[in-house]
Amino acid sequence: MKYYLARMRAKDACPPQKPMTHIFWSGLGSFMAIILMSIYSKEMPFGQTDGVFLIGSFGASAVLLYGAPDAICSQPRNLVGGHVVSAVVGVTVFLVMGQFAGLASALAVSLSIVAMHLTRTMHPPGGATALIAVIGGSEIHQLGYVYVLSPVLIGALIMLLVALLINNLSSNDKRHYPTYWY
Repeated sequence: MKYYLARMRAKDACPPQKPMTHIFWSGLGSFMAIILMSIYSKEMPFGQTDGVFLIGSFGASAVLLYGAPDAICSQPRNLVGGHVVSAVVGVTVFLVMGQFAGLASALAVSLSIVAMHLTRTMHPPGGATALIAVIGGSEIHQLGYVYVLSPVLIGALIMLLVALLINNLSSNDKRHYPTYWY
């Protein structure tokens, strides 16, 4: 037990706070992405109601895209691929075994992680995208595989476009986005 607990000992100190310019661009980018998705959700072509388009996993994606734009999980391939792959997994799991909510939830998240690893599209909010497909309620369930297209794909693309615009307005080279496309 002592050996196991020793593995949890911190090796480094907490990193310093980011510069105020980084914090500013992070806040601006996340605000722009979420407000644009909110506006778009009122004009949805699939008859969705307000709020369905703004799934919680997009909030977590905003943290990565605008708070850590140089992270591997923030790159376009990971953002779009991770959400789409996970949405397909989540909808499929719900359709096959949605009547078993606990088991379906666990399978959706774990299988989405496996699928993101296999496709090299790891984006942590993707796990939430898969989970939302299972526990999201009747409005989400009625969408079926349309959920993959809208809100997931279209929302990820809106976030990507905002990330390309906002992160590249900064003069800081470390904010320039993306570090790779594919």
